[in-house]
Amino acid sequence: MWVQEQDRWSRPMRISYITERLLSQPCRVFSLGDLARNLCVARSTISEDVAIIREVFRQSGAGTVETLSGATGGVRLRVRPSQKQWDAITNELVEELQDPGRILPGGFLYMTDIIFSPHWGEILGTYFAHVFGPLDPDYVVTIETKGIPIALMTARALDRPLVLMRRNSRVTEGSSVNINYVSGSSSRMQTMSLPRRAVETGKSAVVVDDFMRGGGTARGARELLEEFDVRVLATGVVAVTDVPKKKRVPEYISLAEVSFSPDDSGVEVRSTAHSPE
Repeated sequence: MWVQEQDRWSRPMRISYITERLLSQPCRVFSLGDLARNLCVARSTISEDVAIIREVFRQSGAGTVETLSGATGGVRLRVRPSQKQWDAITNELVEELQDPGRILPGGFLYMTDIIFSPHWGEILGTYFAHVFGPLDPDYVVTIETKGIPIALMTARALDRPLVLMRRNSRVTEGSSVNINYVSGSSSRMQTMSLPRRAVETGKSAVVVDDFMRGGGTARGARELLEEFDVRVLATGVVAVTDVPKKKRVPEYISLAEVSFSPDDSGVEVRSTAHSPE
């Protein structure tokens, strides 16, 4: 949105505009100079507006407004919901997953409606972005297809590119690197592919997916990224099963742990979400 020279916005209007920009793309750095030009005011005026916004977020506990100095500096928002808000979110997720009607053969839960929900996508993406933000990854990586919505919202919240690994290479993406890995759910050999242009060597990434059983897919993603000399900083999944206890990845973050009854007639779901503090 551009403000015409003759338009003079009041401070409340400017604050609303800047706040909307920050909330629409958390973690993105907005130049103070660009905001000043867009709103036709002095940079010092924008700094005063940002100071008010920072204080509002500080008092509400909903996030932190950071000012970065230097030629490429500016202002950005790091979303930080309160412990009470996270507790409500995780309790709602656990209730959703607890429904016995979600049980699928083979020890899986039906989660497609949650994964592809814009409401849940934004919430879960915000959670992973909050946990992974201090790691400052260069990429958010996922494996087709159900991990895409959550990983995309995580990438949006972190203001980082989303990188997609496929089961099979696509001719439209140029040459690719392929590896074979052992699936955690079926213990069968499967293939994972990543285009050579997708990432730069020497960078870092976090892996985000929807569900983990044995951790074979997450390990395969790590091994494929190693082929590009990309370091995996962390792995995050929405839900993980309690069996097998030992996964094929050493460490991971999840929001919920799922236990199936011996005859798969019932399911127990526990929150495993890290504290946002």
